[in-house]
This record gives sequence, C-alpha cells and structure tokens, in this order.
Amino acid sequence: MLSRTTFVLALVLAFGLALAADTPDTAHFKMPMLGAPDLRPLSGPGAAPDVFMAVTQHQSNQPADLKPQSRLEIIRYVDGEFAKVVKPLPGGKKGLKVEAGKKVSDKDLQQALREGGIAASPGDTVQITSLEFRSKDIVIQLNGGGKKKYHWRDHLQVGAGSPLPQLPAEQDSHPNEGNGTTLFLDYGRAIPDMSAEDLMHDLGQFLDFSKEHSAAVNWIDTLPPQFKEAIKERHAVVGMDHEMVLAALGRPDHKVREKDPNGVQTEDWIYGTPPAKTVFVTFNGDKVIKVTEYD
Repeated sequence: MLSRTTFVLALVLAFGLALAADTPDTAHFKMPMLGAPDLRPLSGPGAAPDVFMAVTQHQSNQPADLKPQSRLEIIRYVDGEFAKVVKPLPGGKKGLKVEAGKKVSDKDLQQALREGGIAASPGDTVQITSLEFRSKDIVIQLNGGGKKKYHWRDHLQVGAGSPLPQLPAEQDSHPNEGNGTTLFLDYGRAIPDMSAEDLMHDLGQFLDFSKEHSAAVNWIDTLPPQFKEAIKERHAVVGMDHEMVLAALGRPDHKVREKDPNGVQTEDWIYGTPPAKTVFVTFNGDKVIKVTEYD
C-alpha cells in the first residue's frame, strides 16, 4: 500500500504534467529565414488557403451518420408495415444481401432462390417484423425471418370435448406466402441519416409499400364501428375482408382451401395450435362468412 506522503507526491507530479501539457511547445516555433520571400496576407485577395477550413468543408460534404431520432422514426413507421412483393424473395437463414442504391443482378437473385427456395412471390403481402441496425447495414426480417416454419398438422392433437372437423388436404393457392426471409441492406459505410421514406425507397426493388395501408395513417378510424371495435379487441367477425383480419389477428399460422359439392370455394385462415385455442376464419372471396373457435 502507498504511504500518504507517496500518494501526495504522485498527485503533485500528475498536476505538474497536466500543466506542462497545456504549455505551448516553443521548440516548434522557428524564426523566419533571412531572405525568404514575403508571406501572402492572411486575409483578403491573394490570401493563403486555410487548410483547416478546407478539411472542415470536405467533412461537411460527407453524409451524416444515422441520428437517434431518425432511427426511432424508422422503427415507428417501418417496423410492422405491410408491403407487396415486387420480385421473388429467397428463403433460408442466409437471406439476401442488397447494396443500397444498386440493383441486385438477376444472376445473384436466381442463385439465392436456388439455394434458399422462394419465401415470397411477386404479389404476395409480407410484413416487416424486425429491424436491426448494425454498423454498416440494416437487417430487415420479413414474416419473422428465415426460421423454420411450424406446421400445426405435424403436431395435431384433438382435446377431449373439443373435436375438430376433418380437414381436407391442403390446397393452398399461395404455398410460399407466410414464409419468412431476411434482407441485409448494405450501405458500405456507417448507416447514413435518413427518413422512414428513404428506407422504403431503398427497399423499392423488392417491396412496394404504396399499395398497403400505412401504419402512420389511422386507417382503422375509417372503418365501420363493428369492424373498428373487433380489430381493437383482436378478433375477427363476419363481413371483414382480408386486410381487416390481418389488422385484427395478424398473419395466420396456416391456410386451407376447399370446394363444397356446389363448387363454392372457401379459404380457412387458421390461428393457433390444438389443443390450445384455435380459430378458423372462413373466407368466400374477400369476405369472412364464418368464424369458428375451438377451446
């Protein structure tokens, strides 16, 4: 352990070094050479360039890094948004790397589709379920990312007193819809400052946000009262369309389509996994005709 005297001496020495650091180093000042040409004036016409000003001007031309308030805006208005798929998206954990401002080559896209399969096809609706900001890129998860999808049929158990109807073989017209994937939007440098609209634009070659209801617009308030209340209470009711059900319950765990003896085609959106509570939302076209719950 240091003695009190040694401790005081150490403080005095540190204080002295700090003072010395603030003292101009006179060794760097030199007298002008005799016979040297006159220096140009510091200001006015013919003034010497200000090196520090030039460096400052160069730095000011560089895009600013992403600000905390901009990040919050992006999370608020982009995370959770729905979009229409413009080009097929590859599945799998690897996802797809997209360089911001550059078009993904058809060759690279086809290679990614061969390796990961098709997670979503053009015209499908996907949802941004996660945003992760890293040093040089933004990781965008769609429909939960590239995780393996849970198939409720593989774990079907019928609880006593809650028999489920015999379901037909799956005839899903969109077998890939609902599968997840990940986009890695690479900026090649620190993520620049941007708005939510800028990020949507950078994703434009794969996702079209213009055809979907924006989370920033209170679309629910434009709906009839019975649908507005149902969405707020998180349940589906007869008469809703697909978008209303998505707003109320999110994406279904499974879809099943079938035709009755009269040729009428229906589609069931299934939420939950037996023996837990399971909800069947039956559509005829774009309208809900029946909602069935099994506890």
